[in-house]
Amino acid sequence: MTAATTPATTSATTPESAPHHPEVFINPRARAWQAPEGHDGALHFHRSLRGYAPTPLTELPHLAAELGVGRVFVKDETERLGLPAFKVLGASWAVHRALQTHSAAETEAVEAQAAGRALVTASDGNHGRALARTGRLLGHPARVYLPRGVHPVAAAAITDEGADVVEVDGDCDEAVAQAAQDAQRTGALLVQDTAWPGYEQIPAWIVGGYATLTREIDDALAAAGLRADLVAVPVGVGSLAQAVIEHYRRPGRGDDRPGLLGVEPTAAAGLLASLRAGEIRSVATGTTTMAGLNCGTPSSAAWPALRGGLDAAVAVTDAQAGAAARELRAAGIDVGPCGAATLAGLRSLRAAASSPADSALAAVGAGPDSVVVLLATEGRAANPAGDDTDSDPTPEPDPSPAPDAQI
Repeated sequence: MTAATTPATTSATTPESAPHHPEVFINPRARAWQAPEGHDGALHFHRSLRGYAPTPLTELPHLAAELGVGRVFVKDETERLGLPAFKVLGASWAVHRALQTHSAAETEAVEAQAAGRALVTASDGNHGRALARTGRLLGHPARVYLPRGVHPVAAAAITDEGADVVEVDGDCDEAVAQAAQDAQRTGALLVQDTAWPGYEQIPAWIVGGYATLTREIDDALAAAGLRADLVAVPVGVGSLAQAVIEHYRRPGRGDDRPGLLGVEPTAAAGLLASLRAGEIRSVATGTTTMAGLNCGTPSSAAWPALRGGLDAAVAVTDAQAGAAARELRAAGIDVGPCGAATLAGLRSLRAAASSPADSALAAVGAGPDSVVVLLATEGRAANPAGDDTDSDPTPEPDPSPAPDAQI
């Protein structure tokens, strides 16, 4: 991967120099960062799967009016290939590559290990269920290590796919460590959506699978004569954000390089800590309804893209994500709290601004004529924990928030 030529900077957005942006990081050089050349193939593969269809890109005009931008679209990943989240894009492509590719020596070793073997991973829900589904369809048993705090309904959804669930009395990092130890001990194929030194190939394939949704966004906007000015993405370990950044920062895009905003929970703000330090940092995570983002350490493979190509990062509370989720549900998009984090993040960024021309908003391309795309990465069915802690009732639908169109 290509890293930024100089470290990302907080400019005037560190807590010390800009107290009105205590949870925001800005990298003013992000548009100039160049991603490595990508490798296509995932979209063609996904199109070959039974039940494949591009997920909707739904316009919500009332949010554009509220946020002071031109148009707002939500990439609705609440149902993808029969599952309530986008994660199956990465799991299916990674397993396909591990089982079918014969060109590189490393890949041959992976394939030999995988033949007739179990698949193993750590997950807070969506990735584990996606891997379990993939394994079931291909005839490979799966084991999924779940960190503390995963909702019982989410765990049951994984076992319903035929996987064995191992509950870990620890956080996401501990679950990943135990899954890796399992693979070493048993010879199972580790299909993990985060990377570390010495374990990069399969996470790279997972990231490549996620790129399908960015291609779908571009195609849908182009059909309407539009292109994105800002794309907001939730961040856990950063693999989806890596896919988004590398897509929109790849060589050959010319001036079609939208602002990119990463959003994570305040209870697990490992990205913000790392960006401020200029190197990967691990943070102790708390409890959050955004279970899919409850990760304290960014992926080492994602880090160059996160550090170099992300225009801004912001952390949001459960209350902010919950409010955003309720509004999106009222508008007909049945999101979970992770899926609503991007709306919460852009709202937080705007609320912290001293004026519409504030540097934080300008950095992510949020202007009066901007086309904004919010990634809604999971449905409510993927994360029942969001409903457990939401004391506010879901509002009655307002005629004004009705989706204007899907493109």
